[in-house]
Amino acid sequence: MMVDSTLAQVGNTLSEAMRILGDGQRELEEGKERSRFSRTSIPGPLQGDGQDVVTILHLVHNLIHEDEEEGKPSHHRMQNVGEQGHMALLGHSLAAYISVLDRDRLRKLTTRILSDTTLWLCRLFRYENGSACFHEDDRDGLVKVCRLVINARYEEYASEGYAILTSKQPVIYQSASCRPGLGQHLCSQLGLPLSSLCTVPCNTIFGSQHQMDVALLEKLIKEDIEAGKLPLLLIANAGTPGAGHTDKLGRLKDLCDQYSLWLHVEGVNLATLALSEVTSAIMAATRSDSVTLTPGPWLGLPSVTAVTLYRHEDPALSLAAGLTSSQPVEKLRALPLWLSLQHLGHNDIVQKIRHATTLSQQLLQKLKSLASIKTSVENELNSPVVLFKFAQEISAASSGALVEGFGAGEKDVLDAFNRWLGEQLAQLVPSSGVEVVELEDEGTCVRFSPLLTAAGLGTQQQDVKDLVEKLADLVPVLCSTMFLRPDFREEIQRSSASLRYVEDLSWPGLGAVRFEPQAEGMDESRRKLEVEKMNTELLKKLQELDSDIIFSTGPEFGTEEDCIFVGMVTEDVDVSELVDTIAALGRDMEESGRLLENMTEVVRKGILEAELQLLKANEEKLLEEGMLRQLPLVGSVLNWFSPVQSSIQGRTFNLAAGSLDSTEVTYSTKAQAGRLPLQDTNTSSSKRLAGQRLFRRPGASSDSVSETSSVGPAEEITGEESVLPPTSSPAPDAQHPAEVSPEKVPESPELLHTQVEEEEEEEEMQPQGQEDEEQR
Repeated sequence: MMVDSTLAQVGNTLSEAMRILGDGQRELEEGKERSRFSRTSIPGPLQGDGQDVVTILHLVHNLIHEDEEEGKPSHHRMQNVGEQGHMALLGHSLAAYISVLDRDRLRKLTTRILSDTTLWLCRLFRYENGSACFHEDDRDGLVKVCRLVINARYEEYASEGYAILTSKQPVIYQSASCRPGLGQHLCSQLGLPLSSLCTVPCNTIFGSQHQMDVALLEKLIKEDIEAGKLPLLLIANAGTPGAGHTDKLGRLKDLCDQYSLWLHVEGVNLATLALSEVTSAIMAATRSDSVTLTPGPWLGLPSVTAVTLYRHEDPALSLAAGLTSSQPVEKLRALPLWLSLQHLGHNDIVQKIRHATTLSQQLLQKLKSLASIKTSVENELNSPVVLFKFAQEISAASSGALVEGFGAGEKDVLDAFNRWLGEQLAQLVPSSGVEVVELEDEGTCVRFSPLLTAAGLGTQQQDVKDLVEKLADLVPVLCSTMFLRPDFREEIQRSSASLRYVEDLSWPGLGAVRFEPQAEGMDESRRKLEVEKMNTELLKKLQELDSDIIFSTGPEFGTEEDCIFVGMVTEDVDVSELVDTIAALGRDMEESGRLLENMTEVVRKGILEAELQLLKANEEKLLEEGMLRQLPLVGSVLNWFSPVQSSIQGRTFNLAAGSLDSTEVTYSTKAQAGRLPLQDTNTSSSKRLAGQRLFRRPGASSDSVSETSSVGPAEEITGEESVLPPTSSPAPDAQHPAEVSPEKVPESPELLHTQVEEEEEEEEMQPQGQEDEEQR
């Protein structure tokens, strides 16, 4: 059998393209070339000379992996494109080739492709005597079905248009658990007002809280009929988007037949129709007037169209509604699915769907053994969707009941914790396909829906085991953090007046705290800037600590500003030590800033006082020595014959006291009085660092003990060397000035003194020294 050379070339080109695009581990010497391609991501003019296919494919590859090449972490889940995925992609390439065939060949080929695919899908999913519509957007099939029903119920719609709808306003019914925005999309595409959309609440007393209330639906239909409206269509779910529950399709079909409504069913649970054993609730979907299937996610087929199967006897109305097309090119949308179904075969299709349902049952059984995890499924025996969430236990001695919250706002806290749990599981086990969902009744949950993800991600039973193991590791962290949150709040309120507990129910962690320095005499804008500056610097210091606790600025779009958010903690964290450390670091920063401000003012005043005393000293020197001694040549001669002993004394500037003192004591004892040794200044910092190390590794108690014991003796030795008794230092002796060390001078408990010799004073004392040398 001869194969068209063009078809072979299409297949070879696709294989080469997939090899280049899928090759993410090229050699390092190609790094420069990757950088050259990545820079072309900036829009620019079209090059004059054309480029070959390989160069363009390399460009596409680098644009796809641009973030990874820049060193940015990527947590995106990539679909596993297997051999069946290559067949789907080949279908798109072949569709472009087939579209250039002559009209007769194109019509024959497209008719065969469409009829084969429709027959296979109807038999595979037990939908007899059905027609198929292939569409890119999975909502378009429902839009076209609505147009079909409007054309069928309003006979003059084709000639009168929307004006005929004013006689009896059409009404479309949907469940409250339907996809968000589905009803609004229908109205916008059909040109109907939003008043034509009726949302039916779910059960509140009997049955699942995610199933449509059939009794209330019938009441709404009767009210609309009495109001002169025309009930048109009902949208039901075989697997709600959030929880995966199925409406009572049998009762809904009977109700629709009674009031002449069109029943449309959609949902992930429709995939189980391909299995040999199907529940009666799902089997009832085969009686509906139309269903929407998404075989692409179910079978792991990339870029495959969705399919809407429907039953209607008038082909003219189907053509008017857009469900069928007279253009052969439109029928080529089924080509990728036609190729993929043939490549997989009936057995592999059923095996993929059965594998997904088995994974759900495996996870559900393992979750039952985990404490503080609450599961929510429609049917424990064969539910393809598993919902689970973290729920705090009342106590270890309780009957095992779980509570949704035990305080004001606790539901919001649990939602935040479950959101963090879902994000962590998705990052730790990306092949599991878990995701976070927001439900009206249950709140935030983690959903495992392998029918939508397993085929694309290649999820296996080992991934489910890894998921349960990671979940078992994270649950104790969640429990301990939830238990310690009140202690953290109380400890902050009790420990320091500068710390303020910030209530943020959406933060998944221990809590948030704000350090507020004393701001007496500051206006509001300056105080806000000071708070922002202090908390930013305090956060940097906390992040520098070698601790397992994560400190951050909180959510990216959070409402609280200038706060320090503390992340998850383990059960052996000392909350009081943590709060004391935060408060101590904040006080040190505040005191350092205040000391700097005070020192600036003290130095300024000291300089002014020093200038006044120097002027006074110069006047006294002039009166004491006379005018002649101030002349350069005459003064030297007079000092030679008649030396004079100056009574002018030097000055030392005490920064702590802000005063000018005499230097007579310094020169007589050859040491600066009141100066503390270096060891004393380091003692407080070493103690503070020791306090930080206590919670650096809170999970390892033995390490904490060893670290504490290694620091303790060093502190004792430092204290012995820095604090000496007064009797241990000999009195200063003028005959042995070299034996007197500043460290051995009796220490004073006064504040640290810093000697500052003014330059002006040194200039005044220099001539006197020269005169003494001349006298000698």
